[in-house]
Amino acid sequence: MSTTSRWIDIPAGNDSFGGYLALPKGGKGPAVIIIQEIFGVNSHIRSVADQYAQDGYVALAPDVFWRVQPRVELTYDGADREKGIELMQKTNVDQAVADIGAAAAALRAMPEVTGKIAAIGFCFGGQLAYLAAAQGTLDGAVAYYGGGIQNKLDQAAKIKVPMQFHYGELDAHIPLSAVGQIQERFAGRADAEFNIYPNADHGFNCSDRASYNQPAAALAHGRTLTFLGERL
Repeated sequence: MSTTSRWIDIPAGNDSFGGYLALPKGGKGPAVIIIQEIFGVNSHIRSVADQYAQDGYVALAPDVFWRVQPRVELTYDGADREKGIELMQKTNVDQAVADIGAAAAALRAMPEVTGKIAAIGFCFGGQLAYLAAAQGTLDGAVAYYGGGIQNKLDQAAKIKVPMQFHYGELDAHIPLSAVGQIQERFAGRADAEFNIYPNADHGFNCSDRASYNQPAAALAHGRTLTFLGERL
């Protein structure tokens, strides 16, 4: 078996929460924190963690919604989508960012982790990756269609680590005007990289969504691996 996976407990103050851990062949490597969308650590997010484990990374997908409802797994439409929005609204963003920091600390304590740690976040998780980078708990961050970052640009100056951004040109949730605002805040920074994908919509990386765009997803994955390889 090339990769192995299991759920682990991540210490958080006097409490702990779950995370899906996928180990690469050989069991060791640098680490990535895979940060969920509003749909929980569902089969897609676990598959992303497995994918990065195949790429040689120790991958950990923490349960961001654990304080509201642990181990939730949702699909992308109808009542599940409404439920995901409700869970996001009930989630304290500062606590969620602290939990990403706790996940990073747990990884740094693992003998399996032999290198630096980056976060790769999707949608709501993209915003959390950005905010965690501003907290200084990561060595790098990647945000796929990170919603709401344009409303938190006061945090940009605090980010001292490399960042990579991925956006779909057709994303109605994050218009290109918002992407432009973010680019402006990172202008002149050689360690910030922006990628905009033509004909791609929000959620283009997720093969379980109607908006899945295979060429954009493959290109973004390759660029993410290049970023991690060069920056970490």
